[in-house]
Amino acid sequence: MKRREPPQKGGLRPQVKAVSPKIAKPEGRTPKPRHSSRVLSYLKACALILGTIYICVPFIIRLCPALLGKVVYLNMVKVPLFVDLKNPGEVLNHTINFYLTSEDGVTVGIWHTVPASRGEEAKDKDQRWFEGALSDDNPVIIYLHGNGGTRAVDHRVQLMKVLSRSGFHVLSLDYRGYADSTGQPSEEGVTNDSVFLYEWVKARSRGNPVCLWGHSLGTGIATNAARKLQEKGNPADAVILEAPYTNIRDAGAFHPFGKIYHIFPGFEYFFLDTMALDNIVFPNDENIKMLTSPILILHAEDDHVVPSSMGKELHEIAVNSRHPRDVKLVLYPPELGYKHKYIYKDPKLAETLWDFLNSI
Repeated sequence: MKRREPPQKGGLRPQVKAVSPKIAKPEGRTPKPRHSSRVLSYLKACALILGTIYICVPFIIRLCPALLGKVVYLNMVKVPLFVDLKNPGEVLNHTINFYLTSEDGVTVGIWHTVPASRGEEAKDKDQRWFEGALSDDNPVIIYLHGNGGTRAVDHRVQLMKVLSRSGFHVLSLDYRGYADSTGQPSEEGVTNDSVFLYEWVKARSRGNPVCLWGHSLGTGIATNAARKLQEKGNPADAVILEAPYTNIRDAGAFHPFGKIYHIFPGFEYFFLDTMALDNIVFPNDENIKMLTSPILILHAEDDHVVPSSMGKELHEIAVNSRHPRDVKLVLYPPELGYKHKYIYKDPKLAETLWDFLNSI
């Protein structure tokens, strides 16, 4: 017989169900998705890597000055990619490609564009005809381009077209180590290439003016070459400087790449002084003091790579040097938008060049 519990006083005990307490969620808060923490970790890792690279680069460059030379010349950048340099007719009319050996083991590639007035006559002609054409009555411009790329870069081709339409022969040189030219660039080497080409042209021009035209980095090459020619007793007939700098040290300090490291302690030591260790100077300011050749300076006031103040300073140096000669400065106001490499768009460029040449 089962034992019965006595009834509790006051009646039957009520049955109580166990209920799990509910935890109220805080209002206005949502749980963080897991992928956001992954993104944050990724960003931190990227920042750490970039910071490490930023800090290490100056020390690596100081230990290996030749690396900074690669940055200055950028000759490894062989653009545009799909242009056959041996067939310039793809991008430039009445032009022939040829090669010269400027030194033992160094062969440089050159495009020769004749004046547009001789364009029809130049069709299907060989190198001998182009070489003989240098002795006609048209002036010759040796174009020394800036760093990076080849003689086929668009703004260079557009300038050659303008100069050709204006009645000039144009010989565009790819220095050693650039494009399809052999060797490796150095300040002495690229200067020697330019001097060699000038003397080669001068020997065939029969008295026609031969001008050195340098753009950006090429302005330093142009004044180096002009100074060397002068020391050899054969001064350049004229020197035209487009977007010139005072010297490569000053240019490096103002260059967009240099600005990245302006706040880095020891910026001058790690970068500017290191260029001199690799014999990279390009002293336009010192060269211009010595040159007797007429000089034309072209500079856009909105140039974001080489400030126009450098062009003005070079003009002042030239005017105040002890060698009397024709010196002209042309500044392009910023609203024209010519910046660092679009001066070829100036509709009066041909007039400016002929006025300058007719005055010397």
